[in-house]
Amino acid sequence: MSKPIDNSIDDLASIRNIGIIAHIDAGKTTTSERFLYLSGKTHRIGDIDSGNTVMDYLSEEKRRGITIISAAACFDWTCAGRTCRINLIDTPGHIDFTAEVERSLRVIDGAVVIFSGVEGVEAQSEKVWHQSVRYGVPKLAFINKLDRLGASFVRIKDDIREKFPDVGICPLQMPIGIESEFSGLVDLLEMKALYFKGDDGCEIESGEIPEDVLEAASALREEMISVLSDLSDDVAELFIDGGDIPRDMLEREIRRLTIANKLVPLLAGSAKKNIGTQPMLDAVNKYLPSPLDIGRFPALSPKSGEAVTIEVTDESFSALVFKVVAGESADLLYIRVYSGKVKLGDTLSNPRTGAKVRIKRLLGLYAKNVEPIDEAKAGDIVGLIGPQEVFTGDTLCSVNHPLLLEKITFPEPVISMAVEPKSSKDKDRLDSVLSLLCREDPTLHLRVHEATGQRLLSGMGELHLEISSHRIREEFNLDARFGVPQVAFRETIKEAGSVTGELCRTFGETELSAKVEIMLEPAPKLPSGILVLSEIKRARQLPSGWISAAEESLSNGLKTGGNWGYPLIYIKGTLLDIDADPEKTNEGIIAGATLDALHKIIRSGTVILEPIVRLDVIAPESAIGEITGYVQAKRAVINKIETLAGSKHLKCEVPLAEMFGFSKALPKLSGGRAAFSMEPCGYQEISERDIEKLASRDSRIMLQS
Repeated sequence: MSKPIDNSIDDLASIRNIGIIAHIDAGKTTTSERFLYLSGKTHRIGDIDSGNTVMDYLSEEKRRGITIISAAACFDWTCAGRTCRINLIDTPGHIDFTAEVERSLRVIDGAVVIFSGVEGVEAQSEKVWHQSVRYGVPKLAFINKLDRLGASFVRIKDDIREKFPDVGICPLQMPIGIESEFSGLVDLLEMKALYFKGDDGCEIESGEIPEDVLEAASALREEMISVLSDLSDDVAELFIDGGDIPRDMLEREIRRLTIANKLVPLLAGSAKKNIGTQPMLDAVNKYLPSPLDIGRFPALSPKSGEAVTIEVTDESFSALVFKVVAGESADLLYIRVYSGKVKLGDTLSNPRTGAKVRIKRLLGLYAKNVEPIDEAKAGDIVGLIGPQEVFTGDTLCSVNHPLLLEKITFPEPVISMAVEPKSSKDKDRLDSVLSLLCREDPTLHLRVHEATGQRLLSGMGELHLEISSHRIREEFNLDARFGVPQVAFRETIKEAGSVTGELCRTFGETELSAKVEIMLEPAPKLPSGILVLSEIKRARQLPSGWISAAEESLSNGLKTGGNWGYPLIYIKGTLLDIDADPEKTNEGIIAGATLDALHKIIRSGTVILEPIVRLDVIAPESAIGEITGYVQAKRAVINKIETLAGSKHLKCEVPLAEMFGFSKALPKLSGGRAAFSMEPCGYQEISERDIEKLASRDSRIMLQS
């Protein structure tokens, strides 16, 4: 039996909402499984190779040995006599599942970033680190796998410091031994050696630091104090005076600076051997923030759009839906509660739709398992059974205190495949299943091709679509045909231009008309892809409904596609003027005139853009030349080749269309000794001629019209 949660914990200061984030195969799930075991939540240690992990529970996760969806679990941990409630989210490392990382970072208060002691800061490591910075999430860093051949604590520490110079990297531990000699840790705060004994490493013995590492430990403690002195006047004063610095002062300042995102404590160990896992949980307890430390959260008024602030101690209820597990009739909604309480039978409001949501079931989360609970309060991460009209990013709040929490933004998909039922009788069921998958995963998009009528499912990569197709076949037992993945091209305009659109319609004896002037401008690298603004000088003289109708029409029109049928991107659209007689027009006519103006500009010419990916390859020095030649022939731009211990790290940007089959080619190029990662990094112009060249050798590449 698992250890029950201590329901007497009702102190906001005792809650830790944390996520584990890292590059693929850095040890996230292994670390999570150790957390659950050490806390008493599980009676055995889950192992990825054995396929018996708690946090990776999907059949595809067990079969592939990777995390695909984020999983949540709740457990208690006691450190120095204080028990904390830890709500843990384990996230995927593969870039195809970045949505799971994005939504998790949106709702956690702190993160543990794991780095491999061999590979160091890899591509997805940088990605998730910068995602956490964007959300202002305080972090601990853990150098894992120090027992493996080629591991180096010092090299990875320096690598982290070099890659992330905007924050102080502060080592709190160092390894005793390395690779096969790795046997324990030095606690640099206490200057004691820690050894992890017993079959499961749960028994910690402390002792004197071995003579052969004492000098290195003293130097690293000096480095720790130096980093803290640069950021803390209290520590600097004692450091300069040469006096002893009390441990409680060091811990207090580490906590303060970590929560302020000025410092990242650095820990070490091997999760698989359970070396350093308990001290990591202690550090979560001591240094990462509680909801009370965060205190305030930004929101908007649904009516006015003005900024408001939620206090974690407010009595009115507010929560963000950050994940949806779709069902045939009702959905399981993962929510993070920011203020107030909710009980069974309460009614909440969804300000986006104005609909009321009655709470019939509240659930504690433990990976795929759930258990009924009676209430949820500020700081909790729980589940509830809700209607299918509630989506990821929606706010649920008290009916009499409406507000909108900040939404979660997700990247646009870059690859598509056709999906069709094998039997016409399965058409409706396929549509239902595809809709369900898209409700669960905001980076999956479904559309019907205007010319062919095909259902096109778009995602973040080949693996993303492959796993979606497996779920359709195996999880939903639906026989379907799947086309080969195709690159999701985009279109944009080359030059800025303004034009006036006009629409006249006669209804009976009434003639309605309007003129709308708009301007479109190229906006390279615009984060949202499309931006619509109004700069109508006489806006106050016009009915407000006219402007909103024109803005909505322009926004929707820009999303429908360009001359080649691909969605538009990197465009700023501005409303310049609306000319109409209030007696002889309506909002529908205004919208139509806006679309007429848009179509005139689009018809004047667009260019096709292809997605590009940032490719990172780590390979033996003997193989890097052949790999570099291979990607250069694929139109790659080489950014850097770094020298690592016994290997080379190639960084480049390559058109996604050239990367089909790369995962199969790389083992042949490197003798099976290379690893790679890819992530989307934008779009670049491609000529029709280049597309035709690609199409001549790969059926997955084709012009849509």
